[in-house]
Amino acid sequence: MLRIGVIGDYQAANETHTSTTAAVRHAAAPAGVTADLTWIGTENVCPADGRAALSGFDGLIIAPGSPCRSLDGALAAIEHARRENVPLLGTCAGFQHVVLEYARNVVGFDDAQHAEYDPYASTLFITPLSCSLAGQAMTVRLRDDTLASMAYGRPAAIERYYCNFGLNPDYLATLTDAGLTVTGTDQDGEPRILELPSHPFFVATLFVPQASSTPAAPHPLLVALLQAARTRAALGPAPA
Repeated sequence: MLRIGVIGDYQAANETHTSTTAAVRHAAAPAGVTADLTWIGTENVCPADGRAALSGFDGLIIAPGSPCRSLDGALAAIEHARRENVPLLGTCAGFQHVVLEYARNVVGFDDAQHAEYDPYASTLFITPLSCSLAGQAMTVRLRDDTLASMAYGRPAAIERYYCNFGLNPDYLATLTDAGLTVTGTDQDGEPRILELPSHPFFVATLFVPQASSTPAAPHPLLVALLQAARTRAALGPAPA
């Protein structure tokens, strides 16, 4: 039995939240596992030590939906997964918070900020999209030989978006020079999937893969997350 934690402030009326719970259930059988899923509010993750709330989880999902009740809690969960090699999938707002955590704790921009939290911050790594993607379904092109392309098994996919914010292109090179890799782009070459190649499974998507998952067609990224969590559970934490 795998333990999967979903970091987010659950709302029963939020389609992306209910679909997240359902998508993990869809993915369990093709991943060859059973999975116990627990939602963890961002206020329940202590920024000083995320392990207290996250200990024992085999994989983490950073849920759609922002702003979080506790930005620091969301970032602490991502930092925990990155440092401890816990398989992680961040979607929509999860993508945005992965960028922010990496900018602050790896690249060294202590003041890196998200425009939804502080639109007047001097160092905005996440800014409003020039055109909102909310409600759109668009093609994502996948880079060869990446976790995403191996999960999908094809060069492109159509995915659904719910977001109004994305990566500030002014900081794209700063992030990629520091190790974060763009592995999926839209038709204009804009980053839509990010990965950390040095990590067993650390993937962030600006779209919401769980929204298109069904019992008959579980989403491949959720299946891949559970497979990575199964490997971690079997072998124990990978060396840092």
